[in-house]
Amino acid sequence: MFRTTLLALSTALLLRMSVQAQTVPTPKDHFGFNIGDDYQLATFTQTEAYFKKLAASPRTKLVSIGKTEEGRDQFMMIVTSPENHKKLARYQEISTKMARAEGITEQQARAMSEEGKAVVWIDGGLHATETVGTHQLIETAYQLVSRTDPETMRILDNVVILLTHANPDGQEIVSNWYMRNPAPEKRSLDNLPRLYEKYAGHDNNRDFYIMNLKESQNIGRQLFVDWIPQIMYNHHQRGPAGSVLAGPPYRDPFNYVFDPLMVTGIDALGAAMYNRLNAENKPGFTRLGGSVFSTWYNGGLRTTTHFHNMIGLLTEIIGGPTPENVPLIPARLIPNGNTPNPVTPQRWKFRQSIDYSVSLNYAVLDYAARQRDQLLYNIYKMGKNSIDRGSDSYWTLSPKRVETINELYQNDLKKAQAAATAPASATLASTSATSGSATASLATAGRSTTAVSSDQASAPRGEGVPVKYFTAVLKDSTLRDPRGYIIPSSQTDWPTAVKFVNALIKTGIQVQEATADFSVAGRTYPAGSYVVKLDQAFRPHILDMFEPQDHPNDFQYPGGPPVRPYDAAGWTLAYQMNVQFDRLLTGFDGPFKKLPYGELQSPTAKVSGSGAGYVLNSQVNNSYMAVNDLIKAGVEVFRLPAGSGSVAPGSFYVPASAKAKSILDASGMTVTSMAKRPTNVKKVTPLRIGLWDTYGGSMPSGWVRWLMEQYHYPMQLVYAQDIDAGNLKSKYDVIVFVTRAIPAVGNGNAPPRGEGDTGGFREPKPEDTPAEYRSSMGRITAEKSVPQLKAFMEAGGQVVTIGSSTNLAYHLGLPVRNALVEMGPTGQERPLSNEKYFIPGSILRVALDSTQQATWGMPTMTDVYFDSSPVFKVAPEAIAKGIVKPLMWFPTDKPLRSGWAWGQAYLRDGVTAFMAPVGAGKLYAFGPEITFRAQAQGTFKLLFNQLYGLGE
Repeated sequence: MFRTTLLALSTALLLRMSVQAQTVPTPKDHFGFNIGDDYQLATFTQTEAYFKKLAASPRTKLVSIGKTEEGRDQFMMIVTSPENHKKLARYQEISTKMARAEGITEQQARAMSEEGKAVVWIDGGLHATETVGTHQLIETAYQLVSRTDPETMRILDNVVILLTHANPDGQEIVSNWYMRNPAPEKRSLDNLPRLYEKYAGHDNNRDFYIMNLKESQNIGRQLFVDWIPQIMYNHHQRGPAGSVLAGPPYRDPFNYVFDPLMVTGIDALGAAMYNRLNAENKPGFTRLGGSVFSTWYNGGLRTTTHFHNMIGLLTEIIGGPTPENVPLIPARLIPNGNTPNPVTPQRWKFRQSIDYSVSLNYAVLDYAARQRDQLLYNIYKMGKNSIDRGSDSYWTLSPKRVETINELYQNDLKKAQAAATAPASATLASTSATSGSATASLATAGRSTTAVSSDQASAPRGEGVPVKYFTAVLKDSTLRDPRGYIIPSSQTDWPTAVKFVNALIKTGIQVQEATADFSVAGRTYPAGSYVVKLDQAFRPHILDMFEPQDHPNDFQYPGGPPVRPYDAAGWTLAYQMNVQFDRLLTGFDGPFKKLPYGELQSPTAKVSGSGAGYVLNSQVNNSYMAVNDLIKAGVEVFRLPAGSGSVAPGSFYVPASAKAKSILDASGMTVTSMAKRPTNVKKVTPLRIGLWDTYGGSMPSGWVRWLMEQYHYPMQLVYAQDIDAGNLKSKYDVIVFVTRAIPAVGNGNAPPRGEGDTGGFREPKPEDTPAEYRSSMGRITAEKSVPQLKAFMEAGGQVVTIGSSTNLAYHLGLPVRNALVEMGPTGQERPLSNEKYFIPGSILRVALDSTQQATWGMPTMTDVYFDSSPVFKVAPEAIAKGIVKPLMWFPTDKPLRSGWAWGQAYLRDGVTAFMAPVGAGKLYAFGPEITFRAQAQGTFKLLFNQLYGLGE
């Protein structure tokens, strides 16, 4: 009887699974081709329709997580067993509770680990030209919905899978571009005419600690607030030449704030992934030093999850719809620890990349199914570790502190040697360097000027450095990690501080708000101030947003060239945004209320008093947006060049009116009244703004376009053809050139970089380009473009250059020269070698002349984002005669604030921004990236000030 019943149940189950599989359309049924067929790509419109068909399965739930920048729905398909779908809310609750680890006992954590299901995120398509990403997502969804094999059923029973489309707009753009040619063999992804994300293109994967873009916000809400998966898998392309893909684990350095469980979790998943490929005879997986990818940076879709205790995975695979070749790279043929199973040269098809990707997805999902309880417990454990570290004294290890230990030890050795060789009568009593000098050593030493690896022993062979040197540094109470931060609501640019707080909230950080005035450590703070404590699960991310990054001195070998970070070396967001905050080294409390997770904040506008008019502080970014709204509404606005009393120079004066007050009431700013109209004001006039862009789209230009839209600046894109046509002053008053627009002197025909800015961009022939894009073709040249720009300035126009586009100063023959050079053996100047000077993306401190119109609203010292940026020497007589007016410079030999600055002493006294009259107009040259990825909000005013005219 029992066997008969069991057989009947088994038959019914198989029949149900068979019927379900038959009701799911195959990709070929829907698209007309198999996913991975040569010369075939699916558009987002087709993909969305297919996912809606898959949503009919009881294994799926299709949700829109928000709108994209171009207004499309961004979808996430939740895949798990029908039984799990009935308890989906409970499994989501367990996932978020375990990640936050708040008020959970060990026993409760163990119980929820047993009850819950592993949650795994798999995305695709973020970089839309990397077409494997979206197409593996389609194929994986189909297989998870249709397959009935034991492995798939085990995965569905134990895992909740979040299949997420990362860039719907990009898929539509790229697939339509590829498929436009009716002849399959002539189809190509080359020469895409525009950015595949409306503003950022490839930089959409650098937005995830601030989340300016709508797609980032949609994704971030799911990752950091609503679901908090234990594993996230971010698909990309392309692997190193001679390999099929690069994947986990990644090369050093990893960020020092990480919990080691996260790092070893990546190791474990990496092993599962390449073991599966090896078992399936799929060679070519490289890892560790076999690729450039690391876990140092924050801000990428994968990397930001690392700071939230998630096992963030990245693979970069070859392949695309057009068949290609795996090239012969002899050095890649020998098996080693980086590449245990090399691939041989061969023809490579799109379908192979899809098959590899599905295998990798299944490897991750199978691991999650088998280790679901451990994954849930481990993310709890990492969160609990963070809470414990943030609740007590804790010291994060970093290269600077290890160097300080070595320096203290070496100093004592030198003293001992000197004492041993000195006459006894001359020997003086000395105090050990360990007695309180560690803080001073850290404060004055900066970074070592010799390329010594942090793990290089300073003690004799077989011996360690005495423990007292460790204690001197890593038990020094003044050097311990903070217990929390206070962001005072009394700071001048409060709206920008609130934007910073919202960046934290969007990444799942617990923020508290003061409900009344309070005092901590002898300072009083007003109600409305924000408090961010470190006793929470995502402590690594908090530290990373407030504290400086301490990148190691990373060289290929002693005395050799540096190893370039995969992205930035330093990015501290509080520094970039010029947010004022206090670090508290001891525990504190007050009248604080915890804000609900994910609840964004808005600054409250305060228009106080009555009188002749209102004053908008030039130090507040939102003032410039309000000015633009006022001008658009027909309200007169004036500037106060010298300020007035406590009013900063360059602040705005607005005559009182009902219309003005209604606009200011919505500004989110504190606006003060003036009893009477001030004297010596100048009327603000709007300028006709041109913003350079190029065929294929410039990411820095796209970010500035986004920025101008946010701050309500009307502008028009300007292309090389427009500039070469001349007569610019009849169309524009100011033209902005972002980095990589103006070529170097002697390289006038160098092409601008295209989408992704990853290499030289080969522009197509006009006849091969759709008519709507031909006007954007061409490039800035010394022969045609520079004379027209000079004529524009001579006629009264203004040109703003940023980053490498400050090359224009050299084209114009201004009396400035490169400060970062040395004399070569032939007596000619040459750029400093990387062995002597190397500063990848980092935060540096500069001094400013804040009395100049160009720098109104800026402090006398500020932080700038510096990425191998231009630095100038200006002839003293040029400054004396007013031919060049320095705006920013490096006053010290240690300007590094966050990141890595090898040879930073070369920067001292170098000018990094200036203004130069050219005829009746002006050239503004800003070496640092003052609008960097729309994150460097502390320096936005250096652009904004140049976008207004001043009348009488």
